[in-house]
Amino acid sequence: MDYKKIFDKFGDQTIFIKTTQKAKIDGPQKAALNRKGNMLFNAGDIEGAKKIFLTTGYSDGLSRVGDYYKSQDRYMDALRMYWIAPDHTKFESIAMQLSVLIKNLIHEEEEPPNE
Repeated sequence: MDYKKIFDKFGDQTIFIKTTQKAKIDGPQKAALNRKGNMLFNAGDIEGAKKIFLTTGYSDGLSRVGDYYKSQDRYMDALRMYWIAPDHTKFESIAMQLSVLIKNLIHEEEEPPNE
C-alpha cells in the first residue's frame, strides 16, 4: 500500500511544530500578555493571539484558538492547539474523527477498482 499517496491528498498542510523551551515570564507579565492575546483574539487576529498564548502557555486561550480552527475545518491545527493546551476531551474527539477518516482512506486504497 502506498501511504504517501494517501497523505498526498491533504496537500502542504503544516502539522506539528516541535518546541523545546517556554519563555520565562513572571506573573504580572503573563497576565498582561494574556489580556493582550484575548484582545487580539476578540478583534479577529487569531494568529497574533495564538503566538501570545503559545508564549505564555495560556491553556484556555489555546483551546479557544483550537475551537476557531475547528470551525474553519482546520482540524490538524485544532488538534495541535488542543494537545498543547492540554484539552484532552477536545483532542480525543478530533483524533477519533481523524482515525475514522484515515481508516476509510486506507480501506479505499485496498479495494480493487470495479471493472
